[in-house]
This record gives sequence, C-alpha cells and structure tokens, in this order.
Amino acid sequence: MAKRIIYLASPYGFSKQWSQNLLPEFVLILESLGAEVWEPFQRNNQMDLSKPGWAHNVAISDIQDVKDSDAIFAIVNGTPPDEGVMIELGVAIALGKPTFLFRDDFRRCTDSEDYPLNLMLFAGLPSENWKNYFYTKISEITDPNKALVRWLNAKS
Repeated sequence: MAKRIIYLASPYGFSKQWSQNLLPEFVLILESLGAEVWEPFQRNNQMDLSKPGWAHNVAISDIQDVKDSDAIFAIVNGTPPDEGVMIELGVAIALGKPTFLFRDDFRRCTDSEDYPLNLMLFAGLPSENWKNYFYTKISEITDPNKALVRWLNAKS
C-alpha cells in the first residue's frame, strides 16, 4: 500500500527557531506513523525567491499540494491562526479532505462555546467526536485511539 500523503500546514517555517526546532518534530512524528509528509516550506525552498512572481508561484504550488495530498494536518496556534494555514484548511475542507487540527495554544479565539477556534475550522471534522481529530499535545499525535492513526492504518 502506498503511503498516504499529509499536507502539513503551519506557520513554523517563517521563523528560523521554529523551522529548526518545532517543524522537524511534527514531520518526524507524522513520518513515524507511516505518512509521507508534504511540508510546504521545504517543498518551496527550490523556488528562486529573487525572481518576480515568486510569491504567486509559492501560493499556487501550496494550493496544488493541498489538492494533491490525501489529508491535511494543520497547526492552528495563534489568535487568530496564520492566514495562510486558514486558506489551506479552507481548500482542504472544500475538497472533502480528511482534516486534523493541532493547537497547544491555550488562548481561545472563538464565538462558540463548543469549539476553541472559529467554528468554520471545524466544518472539516465530524460534528460528533470532533475531538478525535483535534490534538492539543504532540504526544496525542501518535495516540492509536485518535483519528489520525486510525485513518493512516485504514485500508484505502
């Protein structure tokens, strides 16, 4: 069986510290579960950012990767979370991709009593048992009782 491709949406590539210390941990954990991880900062580092139009090319490349992936794992820290991550999530949700959210940020940014974030982000999760698709600790990512591991282990 081919590895399932997870698009890792995160703002962590914008910071040298985050890209060196946080981002690799997420990639390694997802890969350890058997996924092929498409991390956009790594995938786009081949582009010549000195050429005009580079920003458009990065955006188009990221959207195409979301379309071509099997699922999205989005780091949604911040109040509000990163705008680019929100766009990538919107595309994935519109395409019906399996969606997994990670937030270890204790601040709430919501108008809902049920969800810790804008209710639209949860449109890609099932209405019941949505917490199985929502991760608040790195150690939860490998939890076999949560949705990501079950999805990765399911036969396609």
